Parts: sequence; C-alpha cells; structure tokens
Amino acid sequence: MSKQKLEVLTPQNSQLIFIDQQPQMAFGVQSIDRQTLKNNVVALAKSAKVFNVPTIITTVETESFSGHTYPELLSVFPEHPILERTSMNSWDDQKVRDALAKNGRNKVIVSGLWTEVCNTTFALSAMHDADYEIYMVADASGGTSLDAHNYAMQRMVQAGVVPVTWQQVLLEWQRDWAHRDTYDAVTGVVKEHSGAYGMGIDYAYTMVHKAEERAKHGPTLAPVPAT
Repeated sequence: MSKQKLEVLTPQNSQLIFIDQQPQMAFGVQSIDRQTLKNNVVALAKSAKVFNVPTIITTVETESFSGHTYPELLSVFPEHPILERTSMNSWDDQKVRDALAKNGRNKVIVSGLWTEVCNTTFALSAMHDADYEIYMVADASGGTSLDAHNYAMQRMVQAGVVPVTWQQVLLEWQRDWAHRDTYDAVTGVVKEHSGAYGMGIDYAYTMVHKAEERAKHGPTLAPVPAT
C-alpha cells in the first residue's frame, strides 16, 4: 500500500463526489435498504458541509431516465452546480475532471449509484489516468444486487480503492473531540442520522448531563391510575 493511503482523511486533504444519487438509479438498488441509503448519503453530505470539504454532484440522463437528485442532498448544497453527463463513467466528462483538478485534493471520496457500474468505472479510470486515491463509501453506495455491490467493491479494493463508511469518514475528519469548532455540528449529524449512536448521545446529554431535550414539546402529564 502506498504511503499516501496511510494518511488519515482530513478536511484539508480530501474532496467528495456524489455520482448519480437519483431516484431511477435508486429504484434498481437491492444491496441496501433504499431509505437507509438515502439517510447515509445525506449524512455524508452534511458531514462534508460541516468541514467545508469540496463537494461535486454529478448526474446522468436526468430528464430522459434517472430523474432529479434527491432534494435532501441538494438542500445541503443549494448553490452547487450539477454536472450532467451522458456517459455511465463520470471520468468521461471533462467538467468532472476539471472540477476534481480545481479542488486540488488527491484523496477522492465517492458515493454513487450503481456500485458495479458508475462507481467502479470512475474509480478505475481516475486512478489509472490521474493517480487519484479513491475512498469508496460502501454504505452510501448501492448495487443492483448484494453480489453486484460486493463483487464490485472487491474488484475496486483489489485495484487499490480504500473502502470506508460515511460515519468513518465523518469521524476521521473530526479526529479529536477537543476540536470544539466542529464538535456540536458533528454530534448534530450523528444524532440525526446515526441510529443507536445518535440516540445514545441524546440519552447521555439529557439523562446523565441533564441538558435540555432537543425537541420542544407540551407538558408531560403525570400518571393517573384508571379507576
């Protein structure tokens, strides 16, 4: 493994690309629950926003086939251009190459659909042609079957792609809980998107540290035994 891949991901050394996070592409996903997939994609996007990580959104055949990118993803980056393509391989579009080069970070984090097509071809091409390091977010990507996803991940790993998960990326970017400037935002993403981990943070804050609940609600009425 190259020395560069032993470096921890930081907000300064990485960039992020979302490939074809569009409804028609998601309809074909069978490797992961699709609501979980969208949750993870949006969580990854919010994580990048917290750390100001350069982020690219690319789409394929929006009007003719794939539909518009998830609104929950677009709302995280309302000012970002959407890089439309015809090729299944994002690397074939010059706009994508130019955007990656402009960001100036060699570590490229990838979330896309489908794992076995758009993700794999982009990863192999970007590594082969421009020596990018690719970090594939396995739980923010999906394939048309579990085998399709898994064998695509294996092919990419054999070629040198580094497999990661969205929460792993978030916590590598944070690295140290003493980094208070991003602490609240990071725990906010976790509480909203990270299941039991997020529930645990809410529990610890309110039950152990006696913080106020995040949600405002009406009065809690004491039990009244029925007669």
